[in-house]
Amino acid sequence: MPVTQSEFNIFRQFLENKSGIVLGDNKQYLVTSRLKKLQDEHGIKSLTELMARIQAQPRGALQEQVVDAMTTNETLWFRDAYPFEVMKNKVLPELLNKQPNQRLRIWSAACSSGQEPYSLSMTIDEYERANLGSVKFGAQIVATDLSPTMLQACKAGEYDSLSIARGLSQERLQRYFDKTADGRWAVKPAIKSRVEFRSLNLLDSYAALGKFDVVFCRNVLIYFSAEAKKDILTRMHATLKTGGYLFLGASEALNALPDLYRMVQCSPGIIYQAK
Repeated sequence: MPVTQSEFNIFRQFLENKSGIVLGDNKQYLVTSRLKKLQDEHGIKSLTELMARIQAQPRGALQEQVVDAMTTNETLWFRDAYPFEVMKNKVLPELLNKQPNQRLRIWSAACSSGQEPYSLSMTIDEYERANLGSVKFGAQIVATDLSPTMLQACKAGEYDSLSIARGLSQERLQRYFDKTADGRWAVKPAIKSRVEFRSLNLLDSYAALGKFDVVFCRNVLIYFSAEAKKDILTRMHATLKTGGYLFLGASEALNALPDLYRMVQCSPGIIYQAK
């Protein structure tokens, strides 16, 4: 059954309230395609019926499943390439020099299917391999996502051939993955050991996460309203140590909050340093 404008307006307000994600106009097709399987499983005939069931059990599993279906996205290995090169060539040596005996902490926000945090762990390994004479530093990558389905997949650390093909070189595949009996690829334990996955809605408090040297929040904020984006970036600043770095997506820019961040040109790419 086609989604009416009234149904769509009610649903997208619900989604924004629960996840911060703003659906643009004329995205009824996206709602229909993302929720079809879920509605079929529950025998739900319309979006109005779905919202009625959620309102009847506002803390039930159905609400979580709906938000999960609307927010689940697969991403790429080493997406855009330059952030990981900037990490190796600028950020890691700078932090190692500044705090040689402290553990490095990185937050991968909205980590989706896990490619970003695992790419960061590989980046750290590559830096250590290229600088064998330097002191090794401990590193913890805290990866968070709203989706229970994604987090479960992330923790397993296993990917099919199609997922592996999206941005991963053969050299990295051979070095950092083991082939499983069923033909999938499993992230090696040494790379997995740096990454800790946690459930987190970016609209909620970050207090339990602690302080970070680096925050990756890439290709996420484009889905939020300007007000929510500003709030998230302000609270992310509070998680960063002074002088720590924020990485945004290639199509994202931090045009406000000059009192909190300064822009750093990296050629290619731009990152932001916490004041």
